[in-house]
Amino acid sequence: MKRRGLILAGLAAPSLAQAQRRTLRVIVPFPPGGAVDSLGRILADRLTPILEQSVIVENRVGAGGVVGADTVAKSTPDGSTIGIVGAASILAAPLLQASMPFDAMRDLLPVTQITDAAVLCVVNAETARRENWRSLSEMLATARARPGAIRMGTTGVATVSHLALSAMASGAGVEFLHVPYRGGAEAVQAVLAGEVDGVCDLPPTLTPQVAAGRLLALSVSSRARLQFLPDVPSFGEVPALSRFDIRSWNMIMLAAGTPEAERQRLFAALTRIGRDDAFRAALRPLSYDAVVSDSPEAAQGFIAEEAPRWRELVRLSGARVH
Repeated sequence: MKRRGLILAGLAAPSLAQAQRRTLRVIVPFPPGGAVDSLGRILADRLTPILEQSVIVENRVGAGGVVGADTVAKSTPDGSTIGIVGAASILAAPLLQASMPFDAMRDLLPVTQITDAAVLCVVNAETARRENWRSLSEMLATARARPGAIRMGTTGVATVSHLALSAMASGAGVEFLHVPYRGGAEAVQAVLAGEVDGVCDLPPTLTPQVAAGRLLALSVSSRARLQFLPDVPSFGEVPALSRFDIRSWNMIMLAAGTPEAERQRLFAALTRIGRDDAFRAALRPLSYDAVVSDSPEAAQGFIAEEAPRWRELVRLSGARVH
């Protein structure tokens, strides 16, 4: 048994040494400056000393996160590329796009969930004063009276931002003019400039402008209020929207076919990071809760459990294949 263990250790050693020498790519599917980009850079800074290898961030932008996920799916399956993949990219996009460049269940390998969040819906503060909007219900009443007149931005078609807006419109029986952008940074600049009346996005890009009084926060897409936004009402408080509990999550994923030893090596490193209080504190300004799966298999099971919920969300939202 001792000799067998030495042989196995000898076989494993070259692979581990090789892993330590190469550069690990972290694929971020959205532009620099947004919350997901910040998450990627926080992870890269912490992975470098734990893995004892160089870690770089690459932004692969487009199609609401699908381009980034596709980059991971088509990467060499040796553990040298991981990606931050959002729920909408793998569970909503296949239902909203006529074709996908990859099959999420076949071509991607989950390592662990890393964050959880909800969508924040805001409007330009000057517009709110002009229209006398003090609540989401008042904004929805205007939308009901003037179909298509309110311009609402999102971070792109098939993103959770888009689904939250579509669900809000469907549930309340209103029609918005949807204006998709290439990420949260563009969307928030658009609403500040008055190109659109409001935006639905994950909170990090929006909360600084809410605090500065430039944007008015109307609601979060979850059923309950968020701990870090206790004064902002939830969808659960609006009768027409109370059936929705729209939360987004990010999963760290590899290309399918990556050796299990590499997946476990990365899982161990990410678990160490995800359970660290300093990491959790670093995510608070991004409005993310840190979440670590019990195992890579548990992460796989979580995706399978989430799929029907997202399918129903897409159906209820009224979003269509394009």
